[in-house]
Amino acid sequence: MKTLKDVISLKFKTSESEGVIFHGEGQQGDYITLELKKAKLVLSLNLGINQLGSIFGHTSVTTGSLLDDHHWHSIIIERHGRNINLTLDRHMQHFRTNGEFDYLDLDYEITFGGMPFSGKPSSNSRKNFKGCMESINYNGNNITDLAKRKKLEPSNVGNLSFSCVEPHTVPVFFNATSYLEVPGRPSQDLFSVSFFFRTWNPNGLLLFSNFADDLGNVEIDINEGKVSVHINVTQVKKNRIDISS
Repeated sequence: MKTLKDVISLKFKTSESEGVIFHGEGQQGDYITLELKKAKLVLSLNLGINQLGSIFGHTSVTTGSLLDDHHWHSIIIERHGRNINLTLDRHMQHFRTNGEFDYLDLDYEITFGGMPFSGKPSSNSRKNFKGCMESINYNGNNITDLAKRKKLEPSNVGNLSFSCVEPHTVPVFFNATSYLEVPGRPSQDLFSVSFFFRTWNPNGLLLFSNFADDLGNVEIDINEGKVSVHINVTQVKKNRIDISS
């Protein structure tokens, strides 16, 4: 396809922070990739390079944050030549692509949910999308409906289910005064804990535990937006360890 105008829209939800949502490329150096990186949405676009390679057309725009919250997010990409409107959850960002070309020439396959292994270094490090998508529309074609009715020819539908599985994790909300106390594990010399958290507050106590027999304690907190681990051990010379990240 060689297009002057494109409209791509879809909705997604995921608990993963990385993954390719949409990708297409062509022989003239054209490509378009929509992906999640560090839970942000990144649109990369190139409308082609000339034979001398002197026209640098690569353009990349980042929008949004914390998009791995397993809530539905909507995306609309509207392109007219080099002018792009990128809308994420009704927040629109306008930009103009680099280079001098107006047409997007995609003569290889277009993929949703990942990108085919092309042998290029850029394709190796990118993860496929893991999560749910709905209402995928590409230039007037309802891709979701066509895929479900197996009307996409040629197509390669790999391990898709036309339902959205909810995660098994159960979140817990803490206000400024609430806490959760659980029993320890006595007579063990290993202390191990793991959890996910999300907060807008720059300071707060995440975890505290006393060791048995007055051997000390461990504390994990947020201090000015950084996570700190403090380990106090009473029976050694270097009795305090502080780690911050």
